[in-house]
Amino acid sequence: QVQLVESGGALVQPGGSLRLSCAASGRIFRINDMGWYRQAPGKQRDLVATITAAGTTNYADSVTGRFTISRDNAKNTVYLQMNNLRPEDTSVYYCAIDQYGGRTWGRGTQVTVSS
Repeated sequence: QVQLVESGGALVQPGGSLRLSCAASGRIFRINDMGWYRQAPGKQRDLVATITAAGTTNYADSVTGRFTISRDNAKNTVYLQMNNLRPEDTSVYYCAIDQYGGRTWGRGTQVTVSS
């Protein structure tokens, strides 16, 4: 069994920054893709950013240039640096990892952008 623990969510003013972290533990063999997704109330869960084991990244258009995803393979941890936050970035942010056995989701961390 794999556990993901997200941290770093908070209330922040527009234009501010946050850094989310997600640490994986348990039955870790070889993590392929790691990613961040977000879901606002009443909406579907959307991709924010992903990163492959080799470090190739992919971003949603809405966050390109503002968010940066990175990973530390030695720590089985993925990060999301979020800059110039906007009210529309308010969501629960979930991390996910893909291994041979499938995808595991974290429980989410709340990010609220408001003045």
